[in-house]
Amino acid sequence: MEKSATVRYILWVLVSLIVFMGLLPANPVWGGDDDREPATVYVLPVEGTMETGLTAFVRRGIEEAEQEGVDVLVLRIRTLGGLVEPTLEIRDMLLQTSVRTVAFVQGRAWSAGVLVTMACEHVVMGPGSSIGAAEPRPADEKTVSAVRAEVEETAKYRGRDPDILAAMVDADMAIEGVIEPGKILTLTATRAEELGIADATAGSVTEALHELGIDPIDLQVIEPTMLERFTRFATSPYVSPVLLSVGFIGVIVEFVIPGFGIPGMLGILAFASYFIGHIAAGHAGLSLAILFTVGVVLLVTEIFIPEFGVLGLTGIAAMFASIYLAAPTHIVAIRSIIITAVAMIATIVILVRLGHRFTLWRHLLLGDEISTERGYISQKDSRDLVGKRGVTRNTLRPSGAAEIDGERLDVVSEGEFIPRDTEVEVTHVQGRRIVVRAIREENRDGEDES
Repeated sequence: MEKSATVRYILWVLVSLIVFMGLLPANPVWGGDDDREPATVYVLPVEGTMETGLTAFVRRGIEEAEQEGVDVLVLRIRTLGGLVEPTLEIRDMLLQTSVRTVAFVQGRAWSAGVLVTMACEHVVMGPGSSIGAAEPRPADEKTVSAVRAEVEETAKYRGRDPDILAAMVDADMAIEGVIEPGKILTLTATRAEELGIADATAGSVTEALHELGIDPIDLQVIEPTMLERFTRFATSPYVSPVLLSVGFIGVIVEFVIPGFGIPGMLGILAFASYFIGHIAAGHAGLSLAILFTVGVVLLVTEIFIPEFGVLGLTGIAAMFASIYLAAPTHIVAIRSIIITAVAMIATIVILVRLGHRFTLWRHLLLGDEISTERGYISQKDSRDLVGKRGVTRNTLRPSGAAEIDGERLDVVSEGEFIPRDTEVEVTHVQGRRIVVRAIREENRDGEDES
């Protein structure tokens, strides 16, 4: 009887414990997850071309996350690539930060986007996303070798397969069952997870964090400021050459067409946009903008001095030097200068063809209309003019008009600019080309003494 009572007592205790435990919450207050403080998460959009403006934006986002003691920084990546140098800067910042980083690939992480993605501690791929196609341009041996080394070292640092990442950069890399030689590797979201490049796949940033065990969350998105948006626009490798071309074309047209108007305003605005954007991105200082302005002033001064020389050449050199130094890379600088030079030459050719319509342009080329009514005649044999003197009727630049023996003739100087109303002497005649030189005071005095 005592044994049965003991058994019944034990059974009653067991049932009571089971019932009691069933009534308890899944996560009790004295140790469950619900008692945790929400993890603070910042989301940083890394979208579009990888350039210096994006680097400045990412730098601000990382600094804010560190200052605010954020638990997780999510980079929402969607890019087709961009410049190598800005990408390397972002990569270094991500490896050095103390904040836990997550790359959520929303769409594509191609080319330079691969290095940024791999620099994060965790990688989650979105639906329909892909990663790869990171062969650099130019794809010469030196550049490929350098980028491959960066990608491999980043993969090793984050515990990922460096060979998989190397195959995205170098077409000579072959991996059995993954990629054949001669091709560049690009992975879908599913394949990236299978090969260990991605930790998980998810449909949103929130789901990505859940997949990584980060829950609950307090999520904030860092949006770029107006200045950062403008900086990204102005420093784009596609926009910078356009700004410079518009600037030079506007200034050229403004000098040809009398009066300050729309071309000049557009030119000044384009130049200001170029330098403000690069200064804000941290790749240029105010001194370069001042150097460019000094170059413009020197060139304008040269235009109104009747002899092309040191001022003009110095001004042009100062302008292009400031443009070169302000660019983020020498490749971007050279490309911008070449595009700008081609645009300037095309503009000058067009203006020369239409030059007769513009007063100032006519003044720079030849100040008077050539016609028989105004005293111009054609010289069939002008050799008898050698040694004779006359007076210029407009500025010779170096061609113009002079009155010799009472006749108005087309003449050309020996290369120098000769002002209007200057006494000249015919030095020689070549066919219908009458060459003159200015008679200086010292020459006149010497002749009088003899």
